Amino acid sequence: MEVEGAKSQSLSLEQDQEKGSQNVGDEHAPPTAHTIDHDSWQQVGLMLVTSFNCGWILTFSNLIMVPLGWTWGILCLVVVGFYTAYGNWLLAAFHFIDGKRFIRYRDLMGFTYGKKLYHVTWIFQFLTLLLGNMGFILLGGKALKEINSEFSDSPLRLQFYIVITGAAYFVFAFFVPTISAMRNWLGASAILTLSYIVLLLIVLVKDGKANSDKNYDISGSEVSKVFNAFGAISAIIVANTGGLLLEIQMFVAPIHETLDTKFLDIKKGMHSGENFKRLFLVRGVFFSGNTLVAAAFPFMGDFVNLLGSFSLVPLTFMFPSMVFIKVKGKIATRENKAWHWFNIIFSFLLTIATTISAVRLIVDNIQKYHFFADA
Repeated sequence: MEVEGAKSQSLSLEQDQEKGSQNVGDEHAPPTAHTIDHDSWQQVGLMLVTSFNCGWILTFSNLIMVPLGWTWGILCLVVVGFYTAYGNWLLAAFHFIDGKRFIRYRDLMGFTYGKKLYHVTWIFQFLTLLLGNMGFILLGGKALKEINSEFSDSPLRLQFYIVITGAAYFVFAFFVPTISAMRNWLGASAILTLSYIVLLLIVLVKDGKANSDKNYDISGSEVSKVFNAFGAISAIIVANTGGLLLEIQMFVAPIHETLDTKFLDIKKGMHSGENFKRLFLVRGVFFSGNTLVAAAFPFMGDFVNLLGSFSLVPLTFMFPSMVFIKVKGKIATRENKAWHWFNIIFSFLLTIATTISAVRLIVDNIQKYHFFADA
């Protein structure tokens, strides 16, 4: 198998593509309801940095810095961040193999390793995206409740804020249905993200000066420290893979792409009368289900961590190296093959360690779990 750098166009349903050209795909790419090849890599990169991966900033202090401490926390953030970027870069290099264009991760794995890996990738990716999306809705609901508690002594139950967050997700995903449509939000996204980070740093410095006797030592037994550290590494991986290529996992984009391609009329514009109603129904059902589950399971963060452990590690680190071995194994140097086999083995061991850590956390917290808890 040879990787080519050719560029192909695919079927587009973007409104601005409807004028002046017919929506047709070529033999290289499968039909899709979403636009490809119409946005620059600089645009996608900026969106990854200033929007998709930034929501997890809210979890850094609790899920990462507390169990790892300042030194190891910052070091792991940097190392895992670069390692994740390398995995994405490697995966993106195989978007074109033997004259076939791949815009979906599962299609690439199915082409190189058969139907079994296609289905494994599909399950891993979609379950992770679904739970991750619910985790974001839950995280947003908790953040709204905390903000409201600063101005009220009797804030509403958590579920009300989760519904508000879920409704906001639905509205945005409906009116901005594809990653290409996100280009109109680049400026606002960058301003909001940078403003949030600056305000967060100001609050942190203020709180730090007000409590100079704060103890930053890592608590717990040696065994718990080790397990909590692996849990923190899993959280870092989750935080760095919001933009996992080949598909951009914004608003569970691969799932949206699948549903849109299946239920929308791909011969018409995405916002044509018939597709507009179908899009409203598809997004409404999807986010209603996500919001209901997030409200019923406010302890879902532990399970997001679990699923991220045994699915995101292979998706991010193991599978790209497996593709390299399959496609380039016969012509690669011995050093290259050794490096990618190391990635595969190390990722497999890391998957086991982080999954055990996540299961242990669930067992420790299981007595606190109950439906519709006002956590």
